[in-house]
Amino acid sequence: MLDKVNSRVRSIEVPGIRYFSNQVAQMSNGVNLTIGEPDFTTPENVKQAGIAAINKNLTGYSHNSGSFELRQEVSSFFKEKYNFYYRPQDEIIITNGASEGLDSVLRTILCDGDEVILPAPIYSAYESLIQLNGGKTIYLDTTDTGFKPDPERLESLITDKTKAIILNYPSNPTGVTLDKKVMDQLVDVLQKNNLFVIADEIYSENTFNKEHTSFASYIELRDTLFLVHGLSKSHAMTGWRVGFLLGPKSLIQQVLKVHLNNSICASLPSQYAAIEALKNNRNTPITMNKSYIERRDFMQECLQNLGFEVVSPSGAFYIFPSIKQFGQSAFDFATELLNTQRVAVVPGSSFSNYGEGYIRISYANSMEQLVDAMERLEVFVKGL
Repeated sequence: MLDKVNSRVRSIEVPGIRYFSNQVAQMSNGVNLTIGEPDFTTPENVKQAGIAAINKNLTGYSHNSGSFELRQEVSSFFKEKYNFYYRPQDEIIITNGASEGLDSVLRTILCDGDEVILPAPIYSAYESLIQLNGGKTIYLDTTDTGFKPDPERLESLITDKTKAIILNYPSNPTGVTLDKKVMDQLVDVLQKNNLFVIADEIYSENTFNKEHTSFASYIELRDTLFLVHGLSKSHAMTGWRVGFLLGPKSLIQQVLKVHLNNSICASLPSQYAAIEALKNNRNTPITMNKSYIERRDFMQECLQNLGFEVVSPSGAFYIFPSIKQFGQSAFDFATELLNTQRVAVVPGSSFSNYGEGYIRISYANSMEQLVDAMERLEVFVKGL
C-alpha cells in the first residue's frame, strides 16, 4: 500500500534534528544540543491559569479564531511592544502553535508549481510544508553575507512563478538578526514585486543586542504580510501549542477557512494560559535572555578557542559554527561526535544544502551541560 501514499509525503525525510536527538536519547550520559526548546519551565501563574480553566470545565471549543479575550491580548501586546495594530475581531487567529499557522497560510496561498523563496540556511520544516502544499522552494544563499539576505540577490530570484518569501528572524539555525537598513532594502524589493511575505518571528522576544524590528511594522507590506508568532520560545510553552497569526482581514478570513477545517480551534485551557502570559508575564523573556546571553558568550568563546569560525548570534538560542576546516561533511562530523563523545548536534546540511560545512548547536540547555559538552568537543577536535 505504500505506493498509494501521497508521493509528496513519501519524499519527505525525518529532519536531522530529530534523527540525532533520537539517537542521543538512547545513550547513557549523552548531551543533547539539538532541540530548540527552552530549558526553563512555564511560569507558575501561567500554569495555574491553565489548571483553573480545566477545573472550571472550560474545555470545549472556542471561536474558530480563538477566544476574543486572547485575541485582544495579542493585539494589545503587539501595539504596546512594536507599535502596530491588528484588529482582534478579524485580523488575528489563534493557532495550534506557530507551525500550524505556517501550514494554514501556505495551504491558503499556494497552488501547484508556485515558488517560495527561503533565505538559507533555514529551518527544514519550511521546505517540507511548501512541498506538501504543491509549491517549490527557491533558496537564497546567505552564507557569504553573514547569513543575512542580500536584497539584490533576492530580486534576481523573483520570477513570474514566485508567490511568497518566508523570513525567519531571529534565525533558526544561525541566531542572526537583521538591522533596519537591511530590512528597509528588503522591503523595497518585496513591495515592488507584490509578493506574499510570511514573517516567522517566533524568536523575536529572544533578541539580545537590540530591540527587535518586526516586518509587520512596515505599512508598505500591510496588505501582503502574514506575521507568525506565539509563546513557545518566549514563555517556555512549547507543549501548550499556542500560536498567533496576524494579517489583513481579507487574507486572514481566507486562512480561517483552512484553519477551522484543519483543527477547529486551539486548545481552550492553553488559550487561558496564554491570556495570563500576555497579561502578567510580558517580561518573562528578559530573565530568560540573561541566561541565553551568558550561555552564548561562553559557547562562542569556547568554539573560537577550538578554532571554529563563528558568526555571533544576536537572537534565538542557536550558534552555527563552521566545520569546513576539519574536512568532513556535516553529517559525518555530527555522527562521529555523537558516537565517540555522546554529544548530539545537528548537521548544518539539515537546514538546506547551504548549511553544509556547519553544525547547529542549541544552547537552550543548562550551563553545566554546556560546559560538559564543550569539554567533550575539545577532546573530539583534538583527535581529528
